[in-house]
Amino acid sequence: MADQEYETAVTATSPSLALPVTDGALEARLRTRLAEVEQALAQHVVSEAPFVTEAARHLLQAGGKRFRPLLVLLAAELGDPSGDDIVTAACVVELTHLASLYHDDVMDEADLRRGAASANARWDNLVAILTGDWLFGKSSELTADLGADAVRIQAQTFNRLVEGQILETLGPQPGDDPLEHYLRVVAGKTGSLIATSALYGARFAGAPQEVVEALTAYGEKVGVAFQLSDDILDVTSDSDESGKTPGTDLREGVATLPVLLARRSGAAADDRLKELLGADLSDDARHAETLALLRAHPAIGEARAYVERLAREAQEHLAVLPAGPARQALHDFAEVVATRTA
Repeated sequence: MADQEYETAVTATSPSLALPVTDGALEARLRTRLAEVEQALAQHVVSEAPFVTEAARHLLQAGGKRFRPLLVLLAAELGDPSGDDIVTAACVVELTHLASLYHDDVMDEADLRRGAASANARWDNLVAILTGDWLFGKSSELTADLGADAVRIQAQTFNRLVEGQILETLGPQPGDDPLEHYLRVVAGKTGSLIATSALYGARFAGAPQEVVEALTAYGEKVGVAFQLSDDILDVTSDSDESGKTPGTDLREGVATLPVLLARRSGAAADDRLKELLGADLSDDARHAETLALLRAHPAIGEARAYVERLAREAQEHLAVLPAGPARQALHDFAEVVATRTA
């Protein structure tokens, strides 16, 4: 697709909102600003080298919820949301997230991302890694426009992202609690950037410091809860409802929250499940048996309770925010995270 055609298509797209917003005026503002972010993203992934542009656009064109930039915009509602820095900050977090997906797909040997062929499948691992690096570079370049504080925050966020990925790759070491290790991975890989999204929005809108701190803490909690709710959906969802293949993490041997909780069971009745969880689940029959046993296990209820607790803790951080539609939307999103089925 030519540059002009691509930008026209982006402009014509009416952005959907990944957050629940019941106030009509707020929804309209967010949609307008999100469209500005989308247009800016389209421009930021253009390189002097046409192939780099094509590779960098690949996942951007595939879509995504744009949850992180939307959280920037929503947090900015607690101050003055009209500044140019808000859009820049929204682009920074989305480009950082996008770059991490290119690297994740290489590490996971993924064939699909957002319903399209992953970059490593379409081209190769080297192209995917270098494209991710280029996007990280673009996000850093934009961060520099936001000032020294933003550069420091971005560096700290990036360190946490990479640390989370390293910890996931290495796995828990002898003496580590596997569940604590996993929660640290999730906090680094997911919670850190979502926390920074909320922080950027509030900070660059000039919100009071107590609001900035509250939203940062909210973002961390709700980000971890969102990932853990995905863990539960991987086990419990119907593919017709969620659009996802149930038990994908199980098949790939990824020990997520429900699995880790089930492994803690000392009941003799769970011996078969624990045996299966330690086995190769590429076999369809074995995978189906494991999925059925895990769905019926109390670990699912425990996992849901943990996510609900995180969501409540996230909501508690909103107490310092002034009452209004932005605070309500943030509160409602935490509620959705706790109860989502897709």
